[in-house]
Formats: sequence, C-alpha cells, structure tokens
Amino acid sequence: MTELAVLRKKTGLTQKQIANQIGISPKAWQSYETGFRTPKPAVMQKIEDYFDVPKEIIFAAAFNYKM
Repeated sequence: MTELAVLRKKTGLTQKQIANQIGISPKAWQSYETGFRTPKPAVMQKIEDYFDVPKEIIFAAAFNYKM
C-alpha cells in the first residue's frame, strides 16, 4: 500500500471523494495512489495542502513504486 493510500484511508474517504476534494479525476487519483503515474507539481501541492503534510512526504509517496 502506498503512502497516498495510507493518507486517504486515514480520512475514511474513497478515492473518488478525495479526488473530488482535491479537484482531480478519480482515475488520476487512482493512478497516483497505485504508483502508475506521478502527479505534476501543482497536483502534489494540492495533495500536500489537503493532507497538511510536508511536501517531502508527498514527493516520496509519489515516487514510491519508481525507486
């Protein structure tokens, strides 16, 4: 499970709900959460702001499967 999945599950929200809250498509969120795609810097900032975590955590989470 990626760090993005852990963060989302702590909120109790679905992938679709988180995506809507952040302003991205559910498919985009799913691809970030599974490590299939890496969010662009602007999206990383939205995720960082939403979860109120340091950018290093989001950056590491985004590249979890690409290391």
